[in-house]
Amino acid sequence: MAAKTNKTKAAQREHARAGRTVGKTKAAQREHANKAAYAFLAPYVILFTIFIIIPMLVAIALSFTSYDTIQAPTFKGFLNYINLLTADDIFMQKVLPNTIIYAVIVGPGGYVLSFLVAWCLAQLSSVPRTILTVIFYSPSMTGAVSMTVLWKIIFSGDQMGYLNSFLMRLGVIDAPIIWLVDARYLLPIIIIVALWSSMGVGFLAMLAGILNADEEIYEAAAIDGVKNRFQEMIYITIPTMKPQMLFGAVMAIVGAFQNGAIGVQLAGTNPTPNYAGQLIVNHIEDYGFLRYEMGYAAAVSVVLLLMVFAFSKFFGRLFRED
Repeated sequence: MAAKTNKTKAAQREHARAGRTVGKTKAAQREHANKAAYAFLAPYVILFTIFIIIPMLVAIALSFTSYDTIQAPTFKGFLNYINLLTADDIFMQKVLPNTIIYAVIVGPGGYVLSFLVAWCLAQLSSVPRTILTVIFYSPSMTGAVSMTVLWKIIFSGDQMGYLNSFLMRLGVIDAPIIWLVDARYLLPIIIIVALWSSMGVGFLAMLAGILNADEEIYEAAAIDGVKNRFQEMIYITIPTMKPQMLFGAVMAIVGAFQNGAIGVQLAGTNPTPNYAGQLIVNHIEDYGFLRYEMGYAAAVSVVLLLMVFAFSKFFGRLFRED
């Protein structure tokens, strides 16, 4: 009896040692996996720190100084921000309203347009969907700035411009309109070009989200009373692809606020005529690279960063998954 008891205790000790060995092996495997993950993340973290975090911190630091790229920065406290909000009439009367109008139209407009086009393409078969996706995405691949050559021909201010020629043939106008110089038309034209080129990465993410939706959910919804495609889109498609919707919203916001080169390329000058198409990005370039007031330009860029952050947080709350 005692021998059996000793054997049982020995077996238990052996089993405990084996369990500890297995536990140590699993812990070692987890540690190895963690090291591999850190190794893969390291290049991204390093590049993100060098090209995003450090420049952002430097811009915030420079925003409290007076710096002309020649002499050493001089600390000015909040003077740049005070001047921006109280003394910069161009910013308050032209740049900020233009940016808000542009962002409110191009951001949500491009976002909704991207979703509707992605949803319509998802209803097609594979071959025509692929062809049309490439067609709609091509303006984003080429870039709106490079495509301004085409738009400058369309909105050319002489009789050879496509739009002027078309309107004169219809008898709508008697003389050519200098579209890209006239302050009444420049900002609307910039908005049109931006909307035309808004089918970017967010559009592809939405299309992928719609195509990867579970078909069983749609079948169950049909049994529960969903009768048409519109109801499917409202009650099933949009709620099931919130991550893609959030990504598309953030990309649309960032694109709307940072895309200021279109107006400069169309008008051919920075600042644009009568500041009609001047956005915050153009204001930063004007003060930073033309006037070399780097401290003030940095303050404007910090304000732009805060605006983008606020809008991104808003859409993050709107599309967060409870």
